Amino acid sequence: MDELLTSIAAKKERLDAMRPVSREALLALQKAYDVDLTYTSNAIEGNTLTLRETAELIEHGITVGGKPLRDHLEAVDHYNAVLWMRELAAKSTPIDETTVRELHRRIVFRSQPEIGGIYSTLPRRIAGSPVVFPNAVKIPGLMKEYGEWLAEVGPEPGGSFDAHFRLVAIHPFADGNGRAARVLMNLLLLRGGYPPVAVRPEDRKTYLDTLEHASMREDLGPFRTFPYQRLDATLEEYLSALAGGPASWN
Repeated sequence: MDELLTSIAAKKERLDAMRPVSREALLALQKAYDVDLTYTSNAIEGNTLTLRETAELIEHGITVGGKPLRDHLEAVDHYNAVLWMRELAAKSTPIDETTVRELHRRIVFRSQPEIGGIYSTLPRRIAGSPVVFPNAVKIPGLMKEYGEWLAEVGPEPGGSFDAHFRLVAIHPFADGNGRAARVLMNLLLLRGGYPPVAVRPEDRKTYLDTLEHASMREDLGPFRTFPYQRLDATLEEYLSALAGGPASWN
């Protein structure tokens, strides 16, 4: 882990040295990554749209025949939630329980508007997982405590990863908890000056296994290692994308 943290720190320093940067190149880079964030986050939850199909839908409004309407709505919702995430990251507005509920509302705005930002009153389970989530009657109190903790989270990546795990562990919503946790994690990363990270479909098993391990054994070590690895890789991707051309990070 020490070697990984050293690598991240060095890459972050190189990235910071590239600022300020071209707005045009920045927007192009962000759009590509935001489409990717949308595709990957939805894909690991079972959405059938490919990366290309997600991009065509977002950029040109082209739908895919034979694929569920909900998959299209989820893609549009998630992309818009990511845009809101970037707007909020640039402000000094506190990140708290209200933020989480609004973020969730946007993530399911078209696909499941009836549950948007509303805490579940029913048991929640993940198919095939032995993890048991808190009783629904405890959710309001747990989320109040979580929101107070969230408002004090510092700018280091570890806080964003812990925020992700703690939200998933409470699992306050009927659906969309994972998507909300990943966007929230990236909101906090952006506030700290880091790029957002994607959990790719090929990483799904590792990602879910580390979350389950953390919940069942109260050991966050493997889960924390996974997003640090993804952050290190993402920093390298950003540096490579920015190298050799006009600076494009801001």
